[in-house]
Amino acid sequence: MSAPVRLGRPLPEVAAATPADVVACAAEGRPMVLRGLVGDWPAVRAARENRLADYLRSLDRGGGGDVILGGPEIEGRPFYNADLSGLNFERARRPLAALLMALEAAADQARPPTLYMGSVPASALTPDFSAANPAPGTPAGVEPRLWIGNATTIQTHYDQSDNVACAVGGQRVFTLFPPEQVANLYVGPLDFTPAGQPISLVPFDRGDWREDWPRFDAAAEAARHAVLEPGDAIYIPSLWWHHVQATAPLSMLVNYWWTVGRPGAPSPFDALVLAIGALGNLPPERRRAWAAFFDHYVFETDARTHAHLPPERRGVLGESTPVMLERIKRFVMNGLARR
Repeated sequence: MSAPVRLGRPLPEVAAATPADVVACAAEGRPMVLRGLVGDWPAVRAARENRLADYLRSLDRGGGGDVILGGPEIEGRPFYNADLSGLNFERARRPLAALLMALEAAADQARPPTLYMGSVPASALTPDFSAANPAPGTPAGVEPRLWIGNATTIQTHYDQSDNVACAVGGQRVFTLFPPEQVANLYVGPLDFTPAGQPISLVPFDRGDWREDWPRFDAAAEAARHAVLEPGDAIYIPSLWWHHVQATAPLSMLVNYWWTVGRPGAPSPFDALVLAIGALGNLPPERRRAWAAFFDHYVFETDARTHAHLPPERRGVLGESTPVMLERIKRFVMNGLARR
């Protein structure tokens, strides 16, 4: 596996972070390293004492999750195959106990297989985890998700949700890129991905990228990095791209995702894909014309958009209520059905 790379400048930090710092970071919407935020978790104490596997076994109630399984040749990097027609790993359902046993068996191997269980709700895997390791200032009702594996490189991707990621076992190196760097990240297919979200194809941690990925120079200049030790956390705002390297034979991360906006609203990503299908093949001048409409009705919307209409005649421009969101969905679905 490649040694961790620290690209760009360090992220800003809060020393001796508290849950109040999570609230403040989310309100500002900028990434931040939160040192020691979960340092008093029993899970972190167990990891520091080299007994994390035993601690997880003490919480195990027979649950499991999907595990990424890759041979030694992928070097801990779940990714596409050479021509992007498939993936370089398999997925299989495994109990937590079996995963921990496999990780322990692989710990001393010079070229271990890749073992990675990701995004499993704590309630499905270790139901008592949340009570023993309390949420660090995230919104009420947000469930922790557990990520357990060996040394892995998770390729640059984004999440639509805001994210607080807490390092429990092993060191993790995060590299972040602002959303506006999307054009310089050489993003792979939107509708065929290794783990749900589109990823950058640039393996910047493996060395020089300038010959094959020249635009990545701008992304590298804008990059920010952070090295998390057990007990540290990082706040990653929605749509910030992040690349994550874990180096320990037993690594564990706990994260919390939450979405800003009205529950039940359509996914912005779905709207993006629909817009690509509707506008992508239009001549440039037509796309520029539609850009003005999108700016007016979506990106720069304010009272000018609808104030001249009586409230009862604003239609889909009306107040964003659950009833209105359902009306918008029906309007779009009816339009698609007529095509």
